[in-house]
Amino acid sequence: MCTFRLSPAVADAFPGTLVAVVTATGLRGREPWPATGTALADLEQRLADGTWAPADESDPRIEAWHSAYRSFGTNPRRVRPSVDALGRRLAKKGTLPRINPAVDSYNSVSVRHGLPVGAFDLDHVTGAVDIRHADGTETFTPLGEPGTVEHPRAGEIVYTDAAGVLTRHWNHRDAHRTRVTEDSAHVAFVLETLRAAFDAHLVETAAGELRDLLIPHADRTEVHLLTPERPQAAL
Repeated sequence: MCTFRLSPAVADAFPGTLVAVVTATGLRGREPWPATGTALADLEQRLADGTWAPADESDPRIEAWHSAYRSFGTNPRRVRPSVDALGRRLAKKGTLPRINPAVDSYNSVSVRHGLPVGAFDLDHVTGAVDIRHADGTETFTPLGEPGTVEHPRAGEIVYTDAAGVLTRHWNHRDAHRTRVTEDSAHVAFVLETLRAAFDAHLVETAAGELRDLLIPHADRTEVHLLTPERPQAAL
Protein backbone atom coordinates (compact mmCIF):
# COMPACT_ATOMS: atom_id res chain seq x y z
CA MET A 1 0.00 0.00 0.00
CA CYS A 2 1.16 3.55 -0.79
CA THR A 3 -0.22 6.77 0.69
CA PHE A 4 -0.44 10.06 -1.21
CA ARG A 5 -0.51 13.23 0.93
CA LEU A 6 -1.13 16.89 0.16
CA SER A 7 0.81 18.99 2.65
CA PRO A 8 -1.06 21.61 4.73
CA ALA A 9 1.20 24.36 3.39
CA VAL A 10 0.43 23.51 -0.24
CA ALA A 11 -3.28 23.16 0.56
CA ASP A 12 -3.27 26.60 2.20
CA ALA A 13 -1.37 28.22 -0.68
CA PHE A 14 -3.55 26.59 -3.36
CA PRO A 15 -7.01 25.99 -1.89
CA GLY A 16 -8.41 25.03 -5.31
CA THR A 17 -6.14 22.02 -5.62
CA LEU A 18 -7.74 18.79 -6.78
CA VAL A 19 -5.63 15.73 -7.54
CA ALA A 20 -7.09 12.54 -8.98
CA VAL A 21 -4.90 9.47 -8.55
CA VAL A 22 -5.83 6.60 -10.87
CA THR A 23 -4.15 3.36 -9.84
CA ALA A 24 -3.69 0.33 -12.08
CA THR A 25 -2.55 -3.03 -10.73
CA GLY A 26 -1.52 -5.94 -12.91
CA LEU A 27 -0.89 -3.61 -15.83
CA ARG A 28 0.12 -5.33 -19.07
CA GLY A 29 2.17 -2.90 -21.11
CA ARG A 30 3.49 -5.29 -23.72
CA GLU A 31 0.16 -6.19 -25.30
CA PRO A 32 -1.61 -4.08 -27.96
CA TRP A 33 -3.68 -1.13 -26.66
CA PRO A 34 -5.83 -0.31 -29.72
CA ALA A 35 -8.05 2.23 -27.95
CA THR A 36 -5.02 4.29 -26.98
CA GLY A 37 -3.79 4.29 -30.56
CA THR A 38 -7.22 5.45 -31.70
CA ALA A 39 -7.30 8.23 -29.08
CA LEU A 40 -3.94 9.59 -30.23
CA ALA A 41 -4.84 9.39 -33.90
CA ASP A 42 -8.15 11.15 -33.26
CA LEU A 43 -6.47 14.11 -31.56
CA GLU A 44 -3.90 14.43 -34.32
CA GLN A 45 -6.56 14.27 -37.03
CA ARG A 46 -8.72 16.88 -35.32
CA LEU A 47 -5.70 19.15 -35.01
CA ALA A 48 -4.90 18.67 -38.70
CA ASP A 49 -8.53 19.39 -39.63
CA GLY A 50 -8.52 22.59 -37.58
CA THR A 51 -11.47 21.43 -35.47
CA TRP A 52 -9.50 21.31 -32.22
CA ALA A 53 -6.31 22.72 -30.73
CA PRO A 54 -4.55 22.04 -27.44
CA ALA A 55 -4.92 24.55 -24.62
CA ASP A 56 -2.18 27.17 -24.55
CA GLU A 57 -1.04 29.66 -21.92
CA SER A 58 -3.99 31.97 -22.65
CA ASP A 59 -6.34 29.24 -21.39
CA PRO A 60 -7.34 29.62 -17.70
CA ARG A 61 -6.38 26.00 -17.03
CA ILE A 62 -2.79 26.64 -18.16
CA GLU A 63 -2.60 30.20 -16.86
CA ALA A 64 -3.34 28.95 -13.34
CA TRP A 65 -0.25 26.75 -13.49
CA HIS A 66 1.88 29.61 -14.81
CA SER A 67 0.78 31.72 -11.85
CA ALA A 68 1.54 28.89 -9.44
CA TYR A 69 5.00 28.37 -10.91
CA ARG A 70 5.79 32.06 -10.56
CA SER A 71 4.64 31.98 -6.93
CA PHE A 72 7.36 29.49 -6.03
CA GLY A 73 10.06 31.10 -8.14
CA THR A 74 9.91 29.13 -11.41
CA ASN A 75 9.66 30.92 -14.75
CA PRO A 76 6.87 28.98 -16.54
CA ARG A 77 8.04 30.07 -19.98
CA ARG A 78 11.45 28.52 -19.41
CA VAL A 79 10.34 25.57 -17.28
CA ARG A 80 6.84 24.79 -18.52
CA PRO A 81 4.07 22.81 -16.82
CA SER A 82 3.90 19.38 -18.44
CA VAL A 83 0.53 19.94 -20.12
CA ASP A 84 1.73 23.24 -21.58
CA ALA A 85 4.92 21.69 -22.96
CA LEU A 86 3.07 18.70 -24.39
CA GLY A 87 0.40 20.85 -26.02
CA ARG A 88 3.02 23.11 -27.58
CA ARG A 89 4.85 20.09 -28.95
CA LEU A 90 1.65 18.71 -30.46
CA ALA A 91 0.72 22.07 -32.00
CA LYS A 92 4.18 22.41 -33.56
CA LYS A 93 4.79 18.87 -34.80
CA GLY A 94 1.22 17.72 -35.39
CA THR A 95 1.84 14.46 -33.55
CA LEU A 96 2.32 13.21 -30.02
CA PRO A 97 5.31 11.05 -29.09
CA ARG A 98 4.78 7.29 -28.83
CA ILE A 99 6.55 6.12 -25.67
CA ASN A 100 4.66 3.07 -24.43
CA PRO A 101 0.93 2.34 -24.06
CA ALA A 102 0.53 3.58 -20.47
CA VAL A 103 2.42 6.83 -21.10
CA ASP A 104 0.69 7.36 -24.44
CA SER A 105 -2.66 6.92 -22.70
CA TYR A 106 -2.08 9.61 -20.11
CA ASN A 107 -0.54 11.96 -22.68
CA SER A 108 -3.68 11.73 -24.81
CA VAL A 109 -5.90 12.47 -21.80
CA SER A 110 -3.65 15.34 -20.70
CA VAL A 111 -3.75 17.29 -23.97
CA ARG A 112 -7.39 16.45 -24.66
CA HIS A 113 -8.51 17.99 -21.36
CA GLY A 114 -5.80 20.60 -20.76
CA LEU A 115 -4.72 19.02 -17.46
CA PRO A 116 -1.27 17.99 -16.24
CA VAL A 117 -1.06 14.20 -16.02
CA GLY A 118 1.91 12.15 -14.88
CA ALA A 119 2.60 8.69 -13.52
CA PHE A 120 4.80 6.79 -11.09
CA ASP A 121 5.78 3.12 -11.07
CA LEU A 122 4.71 2.29 -7.52
CA ASP A 123 7.06 -0.68 -7.36
CA HIS A 124 9.90 1.87 -7.30
CA VAL A 125 8.31 4.29 -4.81
CA THR A 126 9.64 4.20 -1.25
CA GLY A 127 7.17 5.05 1.51
CA ALA A 128 4.50 7.73 1.22
CA VAL A 129 4.27 10.25 -1.62
CA ASP A 130 4.01 13.87 -0.47
CA ILE A 131 3.11 16.98 -2.45
CA ARG A 132 5.02 19.63 -0.53
CA HIS A 133 7.46 22.53 -0.65
CA ALA A 134 11.06 21.44 -1.09
CA ASP A 135 13.55 22.40 1.61
CA GLY A 136 16.49 22.42 -0.80
CA THR A 137 18.25 19.30 0.49
CA GLU A 138 16.34 16.80 -1.67
CA THR A 139 17.84 15.05 -4.69
CA PHE A 140 16.26 14.52 -8.10
CA THR A 141 17.41 12.51 -11.11
CA PRO A 142 15.49 13.59 -14.23
CA LEU A 143 13.76 11.16 -16.54
CA GLY A 144 16.20 9.96 -19.16
CA GLU A 145 19.25 11.29 -17.31
CA PRO A 146 20.25 8.53 -14.86
CA GLY A 147 23.66 10.10 -14.24
CA THR A 148 22.30 13.53 -13.28
CA VAL A 149 21.53 14.70 -9.74
CA GLU A 150 19.69 17.99 -9.15
CA HIS A 151 18.57 19.78 -6.00
CA PRO A 152 15.22 21.63 -6.12
CA ARG A 153 15.25 25.14 -4.75
CA ALA A 154 13.79 25.65 -1.30
CA GLY A 155 10.12 26.54 -1.71
CA GLU A 156 9.64 24.76 -5.04
CA ILE A 157 6.63 22.42 -4.94
CA VAL A 158 7.58 18.82 -5.57
CA TYR A 159 6.31 15.28 -5.31
CA THR A 160 8.62 13.31 -3.00
CA ASP A 161 8.95 9.93 -1.37
CA ALA A 162 11.43 8.72 1.24
CA ALA A 163 14.15 8.27 -1.37
CA GLY A 164 13.96 11.63 -3.16
CA VAL A 165 12.02 13.87 -5.50
CA LEU A 166 9.61 12.24 -7.94
CA THR A 167 8.54 15.36 -9.86
CA ARG A 168 10.08 18.84 -9.93
CA HIS A 169 8.21 22.16 -10.23
CA TRP A 170 5.01 20.35 -9.20
CA ASN A 171 4.46 18.72 -12.60
CA HIS A 172 7.23 19.83 -14.94
CA ARG A 173 9.34 16.66 -15.12
CA ASP A 174 9.26 13.19 -13.59
CA ALA A 175 12.11 11.25 -12.04
CA HIS A 176 14.02 8.50 -13.80
CA ARG A 177 13.66 6.08 -10.88
CA THR A 178 9.87 5.89 -10.99
CA ARG A 179 9.43 6.19 -14.76
CA VAL A 180 6.68 4.08 -16.33
CA THR A 181 7.84 1.47 -18.82
CA GLU A 182 6.23 -1.41 -20.72
CA ASP A 183 7.06 -3.61 -17.73
CA SER A 184 5.50 -1.39 -15.05
CA ALA A 185 2.75 -3.45 -13.42
CA HIS A 186 1.63 -1.21 -10.54
CA VAL A 187 1.22 2.42 -11.56
CA ALA A 188 -0.29 5.58 -10.10
CA PHE A 189 -1.46 8.15 -12.67
CA VAL A 190 -1.90 11.68 -11.32
CA LEU A 191 -4.25 14.30 -12.83
CA GLU A 192 -4.26 17.82 -11.39
CA THR A 193 -6.02 21.16 -11.36
CA LEU A 194 -5.68 24.29 -9.23
CA ARG A 195 -9.21 25.36 -10.17
CA ALA A 196 -11.43 22.80 -8.50
CA ALA A 197 -14.37 25.21 -8.40
CA PHE A 198 -14.33 25.31 -12.21
CA ASP A 199 -12.65 22.08 -13.28
CA ALA A 200 -13.65 19.37 -10.79
CA HIS A 201 -15.99 17.78 -13.32
CA LEU A 202 -13.28 17.99 -15.98
CA VAL A 203 -10.80 16.17 -13.73
CA GLU A 204 -13.31 13.45 -12.92
CA THR A 205 -14.18 13.06 -16.61
CA ALA A 206 -10.52 12.86 -17.58
CA ALA A 207 -9.79 10.35 -14.81
CA GLY A 208 -12.68 8.22 -16.05
CA GLU A 209 -11.43 8.43 -19.62
CA LEU A 210 -7.95 7.35 -18.54
CA ARG A 211 -9.39 4.52 -16.49
CA ASP A 212 -11.36 3.32 -19.51
CA LEU A 213 -8.10 3.08 -21.47
CA LEU A 214 -6.45 1.15 -18.64
CA ILE A 215 -9.23 -1.30 -17.70
CA PRO A 216 -8.74 -3.75 -20.61
CA HIS A 217 -5.05 -4.04 -19.74
CA ALA A 218 -5.09 -4.20 -15.93
CA ASP A 219 -6.32 -6.57 -13.24
CA ARG A 220 -7.71 -3.71 -11.14
CA THR A 221 -8.13 0.07 -11.39
CA GLU A 222 -9.28 2.63 -8.83
CA VAL A 223 -9.68 6.41 -8.60
CA HIS A 224 -8.76 8.38 -5.47
CA LEU A 225 -9.20 12.14 -4.94
CA LEU A 226 -7.01 14.51 -2.92
CA THR A 227 -8.27 17.95 -1.86
CA PRO A 228 -7.39 20.38 0.93
CA GLU A 229 -10.36 18.93 2.83
CA ARG A 230 -9.29 15.34 2.11
CA PRO A 231 -5.50 15.62 1.89
CA GLN A 232 -4.61 11.94 2.15
CA ALA A 233 -5.44 8.77 0.22
CA ALA A 234 -4.26 5.22 0.82
CA LEU A 235 -3.93 3.49 -2.53
